[in-house]
Amino acid sequence: MSQRPRVDGPACWLDADLPTVAENLALDEALLADAHDGLLTGHAVRVWMAREPTVVLGSSSHVEQEIDLDACRSRGVQVLRRPSGGLTVVLGPGCVMWSVIAPLPEAVPSIERIHAVMLDPLCAALGAAGRPVIRRGSSDLAIAVDGIEKKVSGNALRVRRQAVLYHGTLLDDFDLGLISQVLRHPPREPGYRAGREHADFVANLGLGRGPLEAAVRRAFGAGQIRHEWPRERVAALVRDRYLDVTWTHRLP
Repeated sequence: MSQRPRVDGPACWLDADLPTVAENLALDEALLADAHDGLLTGHAVRVWMAREPTVVLGSSSHVEQEIDLDACRSRGVQVLRRPSGGLTVVLGPGCVMWSVIAPLPEAVPSIERIHAVMLDPLCAALGAAGRPVIRRGSSDLAIAVDGIEKKVSGNALRVRRQAVLYHGTLLDDFDLGLISQVLRHPPREPGYRAGREHADFVANLGLGRGPLEAAVRRAFGAGQIRHEWPRERVAALVRDRYLDVTWTHRLP
């Protein structure tokens, strides 16, 4: 029996423009299920951008610990929860989201190996696009601004026995001030943050969405374009999970 594709195997570029954050989160999870079930061979690589500011909790994030709900309500910022780990993030125009979904080999790689396989080629592609970035913490990307390292990308993953979802943010032309308005100081942080507030810790890449898409596509060799995606699974996940307030707020 042939081995399933490796985590760094062949890739396709998924052309799917879904209008809402809930649908895009559901699509990532649906693709992960397809990969786990053997319906997706090789990588699926995609990017998307939220059309409205949205707070997205990590799968194990506690709502009151990480976000200011009153501020979200007053600003009309929707709160959702994603299927992967990590802390809460704020999405919106100017923040490019990237995702890679891949089948795994018989032996699941270590988490550090998955971080390296995903982030090292992205670092190289962003550097080639004119923005040298470095890995910091477990899964951050950072740039130097006046000699100070600032975060431009936070990433998270969900591993199933036969597949992995890896996705994250690329701050490009984002309203950075919004982050401190709706998020509390995180309950844990990488050492290089050194206690800095959000405004002093994050920065924009300033490359533009087109160059960022090209960098992601180049990083993972996503040449072939795929137009099909699991519509029924996405619709069910949106209905039963991502728009279910009790699921989003299950950890107060």
